[in-house]
Amino acid sequence: MTHFEQTTLAERCASLPLQRTDSQQGRLVQAEQLGSTAFRQDYGVKYAYASGAMYQGIASRQLVVAMAQAGMMSFFGSGGLSLRVLEEAILGIQSDLSGESFGMNMLADYDFPEKEMQRIELFLTHGIRFIEAAAYIAMTPALVRYRLSGVHRGEDQRIMIPNTLMAKVSRPEVAEIFACPAPPELVAQLCQQGVITQQEAELAPWVPMAQDICVESDSAGHTDQGNAYVLFPAISRLCRDISARQRYPKPIRIGAAGGIGTPEAVMAAFMLGADFIVTGSVNQCSVEAATSDEVKDLLQSINIQDTDYAPAGDMFEQGAKVQVLRRGVFFPSRANKLYQLYQQYASLEEIPQVVKKQLEDKYFKRPISDVWKEVRQYYQANRPQMLMKIEEHPKRKMAAIFRWYFAYSSRLALAGDQENKVDYQVHCGPALGAFNQWVKGSVYESWRARHVNEIGEMLMQEAASMLSRQIGLITSHSLSS
Repeated sequence: MTHFEQTTLAERCASLPLQRTDSQQGRLVQAEQLGSTAFRQDYGVKYAYASGAMYQGIASRQLVVAMAQAGMMSFFGSGGLSLRVLEEAILGIQSDLSGESFGMNMLADYDFPEKEMQRIELFLTHGIRFIEAAAYIAMTPALVRYRLSGVHRGEDQRIMIPNTLMAKVSRPEVAEIFACPAPPELVAQLCQQGVITQQEAELAPWVPMAQDICVESDSAGHTDQGNAYVLFPAISRLCRDISARQRYPKPIRIGAAGGIGTPEAVMAAFMLGADFIVTGSVNQCSVEAATSDEVKDLLQSINIQDTDYAPAGDMFEQGAKVQVLRRGVFFPSRANKLYQLYQQYASLEEIPQVVKKQLEDKYFKRPISDVWKEVRQYYQANRPQMLMKIEEHPKRKMAAIFRWYFAYSSRLALAGDQENKVDYQVHCGPALGAFNQWVKGSVYESWRARHVNEIGEMLMQEAASMLSRQIGLITSHSLSS
């Protein structure tokens, strides 16, 4: 064991620019007091803090285990993984832990509701009590089944809800969907199919679809580029009004995510009224994150201006955006160029030959015909009905070929392909740049010293210290006036 590994967290934090104006024991506010007590109790954690999921298992088994063993909440990055891989991850995490809390991500898949239901069945089979629902804009049968599964009245007649759902939202109308009970037509459908019991269906009107609604401001990955100071109060007020109107036995909790990478941001979120916070980008540049070392090397030195917006590969035609790494890569500009071509032309045949040559040489690194062959094989094996629609419409075919680049660029980043580093697609927000500046000059400047549980500890402890200091300054000013 090296000297570095033997040192304590406190010793390793000594070089950080922390606000050490008071001892931890003498603070007016403790990190364990920030946010909702009910959140900490329900999740069985010490802080109202969670690390969010990152797709393709970047929020890995190792990440989840490290957080759980440190008494903090995290969600495994289920998006894009097969059922077999998910089951292996669940069993592996459960074998590494002794009953500590963790959750799984549930990514919307409106094209294939049966796949959503299969995932939910897997989660229920293995006793997953917490899920994080992301990228949803409408309620689905799978989410309703999960939330209502096992709902019953206890001995004191109180409604008992075994499964907790955290919904990440960035729009008020989506927040309203999750703050309300399950749609009656979906409840009736599931009951008729025998998927939920009559008792569960009868209790559905008293159960909000999400116990926790996380307001996601401008964040890594899919983003509506929302402003936290506008978005959070609006959604918070909406959800609390719905809670009161529905007379839920347990009020909905409102959390904050997006842009949280420094103690100041943590403090600001709790001062806005957040019951809990969720971090993302800062955890991707850590030892436990399952992305390549090459990606982490790029991420550890970025600043707040080193991210950009690009089309989302999974919602390419709709023009949805993702926030990604810009520094050191060409992906944002190339992805935006592809979307520009999609808007400008009705088919591949209309694109000038010189432009198609550039796509083959610089973007795809292969002939477009080879890309189409690979795309066609994928749809033939996985989505044959959609393949028919694509082949019937030249513009859809062009979009399918362009979307291939987005999957390709993600694979390059995950694999750490050094020859094609400029094409890395890395979802990242400016919160990581802010974190990098905070830890600059300390041992945490290198990602190889960054562990997800220590990141959470530092952010929460220092936010409490800063808040105590601010309260002390206000109190001192009031007394002196």
